[in-house]
Amino acid sequence: MAPKSTQSSQAMNGRVLFYSLLLTLQYGAQPLISKRFIRREVIVTSSVLTCEIAKVVCALFFMAKEGSLRRAYKEWTLVGALTASGLPAAIYALQNSLLQISYRNLDSLTFSILNQTKIFFTAIFTYLILRQKQSIQQIGALFLLIVAAVLLSIREGSSKDSTGGHADQILFYGIVPVLVASVLSGLASALCQWASQVKKHSSYLMTIEMSIVGSLCLLASTLKSPDGEAIRQHGFFYAWTPLTLIPVIFNAVGGILVGLVTSHAGGVRKGFVIVSALLVTALLQFLFEGEPPSMYCLVALPIVVSSISIYQKYPYQIKIKKKES
Repeated sequence: MAPKSTQSSQAMNGRVLFYSLLLTLQYGAQPLISKRFIRREVIVTSSVLTCEIAKVVCALFFMAKEGSLRRAYKEWTLVGALTASGLPAAIYALQNSLLQISYRNLDSLTFSILNQTKIFFTAIFTYLILRQKQSIQQIGALFLLIVAAVLLSIREGSSKDSTGGHADQILFYGIVPVLVASVLSGLASALCQWASQVKKHSSYLMTIEMSIVGSLCLLASTLKSPDGEAIRQHGFFYAWTPLTLIPVIFNAVGGILVGLVTSHAGGVRKGFVIVSALLVTALLQFLFEGEPPSMYCLVALPIVVSSISIYQKYPYQIKIKKKES
């Protein structure tokens, strides 16, 4: 019989694979579901806030189902919550703001290339914070993944002409913000992994805490934002239909899966999942909308498969020095 440790390891690997596949499908299908069921008139902030509430409800349900809710309630502290979830949530909020600034001042290709460097920065911060090393082959696989992500992010005919802007504007309001956002994304991902794997902070609890922090930041922004004005003028659920709840809840489940994948597999592997999901989106667009995959997508497919295979096949091996006789 196999040792219990081996059996538990195999069970965990199977669970991680299951979570990763579900997250890949969710990420891939989300754009199409949102496009089909959310009307253009729906106020973005209302759907995002509702999604955050749905995440909290789903996380509480799963915690109650596994019997960890009462223990988490007794052991919860504000300092622990701010350390584990508050900082990553604030970092992600800043990252999103920087990406919005950058996207307005860069052409699509440059933005895509620089934005995908977050995968590399995740690996760097994972090493610095968790001392999780990568083999030479895995580093090569990460570069392949970045190449594939750039190819999948390119949309033919969607690039914006940035040549009309001043060089200083492009540098300081385009290139610098997206690079800083990539660094912050890698840092936040590594911090989430540290909180769950080192501090043993429940991924469900982190989802709840980050959703609350994110919601508070979003509510604060409505005091000055156009969405806040629209909510005050038309109401929170303006242009909603019962079907609008489908993509909102679907996205909330995705948020739960992100926490589980990051907790059990790490931020780097989450990067592989997100890039793979772009291929799923292309496939679903072809099946349901008749839009054939672009040449970029067809080129990226074998690159993604190769990068995943290499990363899984060649993990970092600790070298054991032989004692001299």
